[in-house]
Parts: sequence; C-alpha cells; structure tokens
Amino acid sequence: MRKQMVLTAVGRDRPGIVEEFTKLILHYDGNIEASRMVRLGGDFAMLVFVSAPEDRVFELRRAVDDLHYTKFDVMTRLSEVGAEAEDPQMSRCTITVLGADHMGIINQVAQYLAEQGINLESMHTEVSAAPMSGTPLFTMSAEVVVPPRLGVDDLREAMEFIGDEMGVDTKVFEKVEGALTS
Repeated sequence: MRKQMVLTAVGRDRPGIVEEFTKLILHYDGNIEASRMVRLGGDFAMLVFVSAPEDRVFELRRAVDDLHYTKFDVMTRLSEVGAEAEDPQMSRCTITVLGADHMGIINQVAQYLAEQGINLESMHTEVSAAPMSGTPLFTMSAEVVVPPRLGVDDLREAMEFIGDEMGVDTKVFEKVEGALTS
C-alpha cells in the first residue's frame, strides 16, 4: 500500500534543485503524482504531491527534512486523497481578473469566494508591465468549485460587481465536460 504526502520546499534558485529532490524521492521508491514548481524572485519554490510505499514514506520524510537544515525551507505533510464523491450539482468554473495592479485584489476575490462557500482549487497570479505604458498589470486565473445553491450566473454577477468596485475586468467561465463557456 502507498501513502501520500505533500512536500513544499523553497530555497535560493540554482540549477539542479529539481534533480536533487526527484533523485531523493526515487531513492525511497516515491512517485511524484502532481507538482507546481516556479521561480519567485531569487528563490525556487516547489509544491509536490508524492506517493511512496507505506514502509518507506517515513524514511523519505526524514531524508527530505534533512535538506531543510542544509539548503531549503522544507515542510512535509501526510495526506490522503479525498474519498468523498463530488456532488454532480456543483459547477466547476474559471475566474479571470485583469487590470491595473493595486493592493487587495486577491483578498477581495478570496473573501467573496470564502463567504459563499466556493472552493478555490488553484490560482495563478502575476504582475507584469503593460505593453504600451509599462503600468503594472495584474492578471489572475482561478479554478473554483461552486456549490449547487449558488448559480454560475450569480457568481458572474458578483464578480462583475467586485471588478467594478476595484476597477478591474472579471470574467467567469463555466467548465462543461472539458469545454469552457462564458
């Protein structure tokens, strides 16, 4: 039987970080089932979902923790794949936000989602220079699961209101069997 764990690691960016971690995971018969890795500023951050044989997972955790003291800020957490079935009445949506960057955009969106019981499954944000003016431009894309009591049109309307309040453009796309609809 295999056990799952979530591993997070952050350290000074340099070549070879991914190779070092994957070699260690393989040494303990581990398998990376999902991951997100990105350079942020001068650091490299990893978020990895790993499975390993039950009799090796604790050894793997200790070995990864040893890296914490030498090169990286590391945390591991044993996890279990969710056994609960998803309600077929729930809607999966993508929310996008685009506009001039300013403080509080993510918090405003996240606050609304939390208040409505909307589960945020993933989010990607970035600030880049606008093509002509060089003004900081904020972009966000979030994957969410909307409870049945809240319609997608209600979410769309609320996000438009939030966007108007913050001076950004928002869009909500419903995922339907692999396709997006607006």
